[in-house]
Amino acid sequence: MLQTLYSCFWWEQLWLPANLTWADLEDRDGRVYAKASDLYVTIPLAFLFLVVRHLFETYVATPLAGLLNVKEKIRLKAAPNPVLEKFYATTSKHPKQADVELLSRQSGCAVRQVERWFRRRRNQDRPSLLKKFREASWRFTFYLIAFIAGMAVIVDKPWFYDLREVWKGYPIQSMLPSQYWYYMIELSFYWSLLFSIASDVKRKDFKEQIIHHVATIILISFSWFANYIRAGTLIMALHDSSDYLLEVSPLPAAPAVSHAPFPPHPAPAPQSAKMFNYAGWRNTCNNIFIVFAAVFIVTRLVILPFWIMHCTVVYPLDLYPAFFGYYFFNFMMVVLQSLHIFWAYLIIRMAQKFITGKARGGLGWSFLLPSQVVEDERSDREETDNSEEEEEAAKNGPLSNGHPVLNNNHRKTD
Repeated sequence: MLQTLYSCFWWEQLWLPANLTWADLEDRDGRVYAKASDLYVTIPLAFLFLVVRHLFETYVATPLAGLLNVKEKIRLKAAPNPVLEKFYATTSKHPKQADVELLSRQSGCAVRQVERWFRRRRNQDRPSLLKKFREASWRFTFYLIAFIAGMAVIVDKPWFYDLREVWKGYPIQSMLPSQYWYYMIELSFYWSLLFSIASDVKRKDFKEQIIHHVATIILISFSWFANYIRAGTLIMALHDSSDYLLEVSPLPAAPAVSHAPFPPHPAPAPQSAKMFNYAGWRNTCNNIFIVFAAVFIVTRLVILPFWIMHCTVVYPLDLYPAFFGYYFFNFMMVVLQSLHIFWAYLIIRMAQKFITGKARGGLGWSFLLPSQVVEDERSDREETDNSEEEEEAAKNGPLSNGHPVLNNNHRKTD
């Protein structure tokens, strides 16, 4: 039965144009073709990426965070309470008012104490600033290197300037060593993102990120063994062009977005602020956001659908009739494009707040001032304990920015 399923899966009429077989893509006459078996190496490479990432975050990103003065926010811990902890773990992290009152009676705590406990407990589970910075640093480094490498691979190729060259002679197109390594490294990286997604910072678009990574892996794999390599390298480089900017701007991707075919990431995903924002460089962060938003929209909403997807949908039909692999590839491209539209919507929402001054700390049209920062639509906000502020106010008088107001140039004392 397994042999039958294997034969059905690799049926030539599924993945190749009519009158072509896998035998036509066997190495001969000095020509080397991509093979499905080449992709086996990406799994051990993905685990190697996880090791390299751990070393990078420990010995590069962490010291860099110290140099940039990235500091952890001190969070008040929730006092041990078995009744509340059980409800938090098994029922809900956001209890309704009726649940709060019931828990108050069961635990012997006041209603306000129960509410405060849940706020503190939720904040305990949120990722630390250092963790976010380390993750963003790692992805920024990879995407920047991948973009430079990708451009080096394709910039001197004729299909970079004339998209009809992508299909010239297809599928009898010999593979180049640079294309081999570009594919293996990109696919291995996306496998590593999928393997680590459970332990990485979770955002509101967590499900979209999983869809993105899976679609990316499927597209890269299919484009490899079906010899869509020329189109694949163009798509990967296009996505990498904005993904590294994502990690230093305050906005998403993504996806994780990207963090493919080929994005991540990535946006391909967004964190409440990226590397420079974690470091407090808000003015730099805001300016990079403007560049990132422009690059993302131009590459994902203009170049990709109107040039690259036009190339993969229209030009192949000049050479051969549509077949299952053709429909499959372009369907997966539509899935990715849908994710791009979703993330572009978030970016435009952020940009609207950014320009109109509705962002946190907004200052009207003064959107280049360092005091303004745009919050990531995909990220959870840190909760504040208003009841504690009220108690502090009762003791010390009104608060200004979290500190007691000065009276006659002297701070009120307890």
